[in-house]
Amino acid sequence: MEHHAQPAAWMEALGWLSLAVAFASALFIIVDIFGRGYRQKMWIMNVVYPVTALYWGPVALWFYVVHGRRDSQPVLEKQGAPDPERMPRWTVLSKAISHCGAGCTLGDIAAEWLVFATGLTIAGKALYADFALDFAFAWVLGVIFQYFTIVPMRNIGRARGIWAAVKADTLSIVAFQVGLFLGMWIYQELLFAPGLPKTTATYWMLMQVSMVFGFFTAWPVNAWLVRKGWKEKM
Repeated sequence: MEHHAQPAAWMEALGWLSLAVAFASALFIIVDIFGRGYRQKMWIMNVVYPVTALYWGPVALWFYVVHGRRDSQPVLEKQGAPDPERMPRWTVLSKAISHCGAGCTLGDIAAEWLVFATGLTIAGKALYADFALDFAFAWVLGVIFQYFTIVPMRNIGRARGIWAAVKADTLSIVAFQVGLFLGMWIYQELLFAPGLPKTTATYWMLMQVSMVFGFFTAWPVNAWLVRKGWKEKM
């Protein structure tokens, strides 16, 4: 069994606050979409927005209220669909990254707890097992999320849709995971060596920070993917 460092009480309190705010943001979005009827034109975004709030917290909530509702069915019926070509570039890229980010987030959560439950290690370290399973789960879920974006927008068949999703999201997921893994390595190997327990709020707060790193390391790649037409403008 690996030894762990224990976070200070004030960091645990901050961690619980960060998690509570993130979950509250996600819950607000869920209620708004499913309770108040602001369902997205593209159904996968009903999942993407609340999952993004799990690591971006109030920032994701703000983005959803200002930009996400604009693509909901009630608003589209009143105002029509916005022109992606006239939208600010940063909003287009934020939506593009959010797809792989949501897949990465769900995949990472599942993989981290699987490593914890099984005691899995690689080269004697749970962190390396985290990296391997995080990437595998994130890739599968990221491609699934992208599939349900590309197929409705391009109206293509299943086989072509799967290939397009793989082509669109693989590089994005790699870039996202680079930032995420860097953040994980810093807080597990440098700041809190020999690592924090996954049962602490501090661990998951720093995972949120690492996912934000991943969001920004995925930015240049997604800009290229959108420019090349491998990812759709939304």
